[in-house]
Amino acid sequence: MAGQPETGDDNNRDNPSGALNNVIRIIRRLRAPDGCPWDREQSPQSISKYIKEETYELLEAIEEGDDRETCEELGDISFLLIFLAIMYEEKNAFTLADALNLAAEKMVRRHPHIFGKTRVRGTQDVLANWQKIKKQEAASKGRTHSVLGNLPKGFPALQEAFRLGERASRVGFDWEESQGVVDKVAEETGELATAIDSGKMEDVKNEFGDLLFTLANLARHLEINPEDALLRANRKFRIRFMEMEKRLEENGTSPEDADMADMEKIWNDIKGEESDRGR
Repeated sequence: MAGQPETGDDNNRDNPSGALNNVIRIIRRLRAPDGCPWDREQSPQSISKYIKEETYELLEAIEEGDDRETCEELGDISFLLIFLAIMYEEKNAFTLADALNLAAEKMVRRHPHIFGKTRVRGTQDVLANWQKIKKQEAASKGRTHSVLGNLPKGFPALQEAFRLGERASRVGFDWEESQGVVDKVAEETGELATAIDSGKMEDVKNEFGDLLFTLANLARHLEINPEDALLRANRKFRIRFMEMEKRLEENGTSPEDADMADMEKIWNDIKGEESDRGR
């Protein structure tokens, strides 16, 4: 139908700007006075939770190596980000072009070894230059700069610990090798045990936090993202537990009625089967 936005998968496959313009047309139609009531009611604040949700769905698709699902989730979050930009455009705050131009300018400015005459010998020089440029940017805005940067307030705590350790390491504030972090994990575990024995809950919370922080840094030294590792462990636990529930039901019982010995046997059977399959 004339005037309808294109929606076919192949219409703009080799034309990102065409695809972007098509999405913009769709969003503006949805937000029009005679558009969709739900879309018209949305605000930057209300849409934030959907952006967060879609981000996690995208990360899960990437982790699972599912290219088709990753493509779909990337499209979903891109749509929401453009939707967000158009809401700010509607109140004359800024446009999508403004945001993209700022990002482009920032990336050019922070890569003088590509777009300028600065020479680097490797990644460490790139990171050092990046920090110097960020410090200059902060000063030009009247802000105090820290090597630790300004991580989002809503960041998952485990991911924040990982990034804090990562940023501190850029200036040499770090263990020299992973064994030093392993030793620190053992030390923090001992301090947690002592706190538990003392019965002082405030001490227990502090020591438990110290242990988690150290484990996040161990993950960094092992080149593992702790958030991804924990998500994988959560997913593995969920799959095993639901399989255990299924087998208990087949035996005419349930987790509520089964005793720990029965559940542990089935759990170990499931783990053994996974090992045999090479999981």
